[in-house]
Amino acid sequence: MADLSKLTVSSSPHIRHEDNTRQIMVDVIIALMPALAIAIYVFGPRALTLTAVSAAGCLFFEWLYQRLMKKPVTVGDCSALVTGILLAYCLPVSSPMWMVLIGDAFAIIVVKQLYGGIGKNFMNPALSARAFLMSFPVIMTTWPAIRTKLPLFATPDVVSSATPLASLKEGLMPNASLTDLALGMVGGSMGEISALALLAGGLYLISRKVITFHTPVAYLGTVALLCFLFPHGNGRVEFMLAELCSGGLMLGAIFMATDYSTSPVTKKGQVVFGIGCGLLTVFIRFFGNMPEGVSYSILVMNATVFLIEKVTRPRKYGFVAPPKAVKTPEGGKSK
Repeated sequence: MADLSKLTVSSSPHIRHEDNTRQIMVDVIIALMPALAIAIYVFGPRALTLTAVSAAGCLFFEWLYQRLMKKPVTVGDCSALVTGILLAYCLPVSSPMWMVLIGDAFAIIVVKQLYGGIGKNFMNPALSARAFLMSFPVIMTTWPAIRTKLPLFATPDVVSSATPLASLKEGLMPNASLTDLALGMVGGSMGEISALALLAGGLYLISRKVITFHTPVAYLGTVALLCFLFPHGNGRVEFMLAELCSGGLMLGAIFMATDYSTSPVTKKGQVVFGIGCGLLTVFIRFFGNMPEGVSYSILVMNATVFLIEKVTRPRKYGFVAPPKAVKTPEGGKSK
């Protein structure tokens, strides 16, 4: 007797795939590990403890909120874990643990859960938390020198060192070589110092088809073009490469701007989104009061995703737009 179960048609969607949220987040975590390894090598074991505290804090606040609100607990999808790691990467390694936990609570409860949870937030939680933590400007702009011995958990008493972006802001090339900038042998936020490690993670995500190249290439290409055409220092190529390898540009372009919930779905929209992020980043770096502009540029573009997708969404297959009404000389309308 023939098996008629295969003829049963369920409601859409009909496409199924073995990937799920947890698998995607695990791939993102794997892609972030090279940058963490460089941070531990440059800043010592405190980089690992800071990341662990931030990740654990995000998991705890998501669990706590969902239990209090009597919602299904979804910490197993690892999305909160990714948010915690990314937030730690955006902070100086000397940040006190209490401030990291404040950022975790803001990212998970205010930015993510209050809007309905994963997939419903319209701004990147980690970047939003970083912007919120700028309420502590002294801590957020204190960059310890590399190879400085820092305590694992206690708040260290460190002296701020210069970052490459601070020199570029003044039209000067950094003291560090381009090789040091690419490898991460410079000061800065914990997870953004090594451009090559972040690029390796990005290539892994593209190979796993977790992200596409459209947004990162459009973002980095826009920054490269503007820095090459309008250099602030001597040497167009050197200035352009220094800008690309400095600050949170690689981290933002590869891991933040490609966030599913806060970026366009269409390929054309992703290109527009990346170009917009690149334009705003360069404008803030060149003309703003702060040397860095990646986080704010992505957050501003997050707020425009609805408009971008409305403009760039493809036409429905077989759809024919109805004819517009035309005014007649008598004042009426005809089709």
